[in-house]
Amino acid sequence: MDVRRLGDELPRLVERMVGSYRADPRTHHIDKDYLPSREAITSLVDLLVELTYPGFFGRQGLTQHNISYHVGELLPKLWDQLVVQVEQCLCYERERCGSSEPARSCREKAILLSNDFLHKLAAIRDLLATDVQAAFDGDPAARSCEETILSYPGVLAITIHRYAHALHVMGVPMMPRIMSEHAHHLTGIDIHPGARIGRSFFIDHGSGVVIGETAEVGDNVKIYQGVTLGALSFPKDERGRVLRGRKRHPTVGNNVTIYANAIILGGDTTIGDGAIIGGSVFLTRSVQPGHRVTLTAPALEIRGPNEVSPFFGDYVI
Repeated sequence: MDVRRLGDELPRLVERMVGSYRADPRTHHIDKDYLPSREAITSLVDLLVELTYPGFFGRQGLTQHNISYHVGELLPKLWDQLVVQVEQCLCYERERCGSSEPARSCREKAILLSNDFLHKLAAIRDLLATDVQAAFDGDPAARSCEETILSYPGVLAITIHRYAHALHVMGVPMMPRIMSEHAHHLTGIDIHPGARIGRSFFIDHGSGVVIGETAEVGDNVKIYQGVTLGALSFPKDERGRVLRGRKRHPTVGNNVTIYANAIILGGDTTIGDGAIIGGSVFLTRSVQPGHRVTLTAPALEIRGPNEVSPFFGDYVI
């Protein structure tokens, strides 16, 4: 279609697009007032990461003489962005639920929540320091903690998760999920902000890890790529709708190691302290403390270049 044809067809194309909007209200946000900004929230995440690891991201060349000025510059900027987005999230939820609560109350609550969140930052950063150390201690290829901060996807994923989880626990709607999905996009690691994760947590390699909303993970846990802590099934009501708010994901104790591609499902499934779960294991029942779970090694056939398998010609399955 050339430009002249487009001009002739434009009114009809516009009409068709607008008609599709009117036909399905699920996929547009028209005639509504409130919605958080994905772009603003990802910018907020960048500020949190810069505050968490000063000198690594954003401004470099920091010294003991200028660090207070640097933090004093970032915190008000973070607070301003946080208040706006928390307010939008709260008002969106109020509008979505049809609440009669006045919009001004969202602003007041957003200020209180933002103040509370800023008071949590130092404690969350202290917790993240244990994760950074766990990454260094848990990977013999790591040369320094600095290397894990700058390059390990697991460190970035848990960093964003800890802040998203704090907002989730505080009752901020939508924003924590946007933060966690931003981390998922960046790292390939999908941690729901509702998941509760203890100290010194390390995800090695990371790609394909999934940790569900109601998962609980203890201290000093190490997991590898492809691990899933998921739901076994979704209980439904009499109309076939998924029941929300129930424990659907596993509980993992302290000092547990879960190797690559293991799948652990179910809200009643508990992995006891000190257990080791082998690679590619599929688990839907609990494991006692200190136990090891592995698969039986598959039988392999190794043939010379001129040998033919008696089963499938040149292919062995």
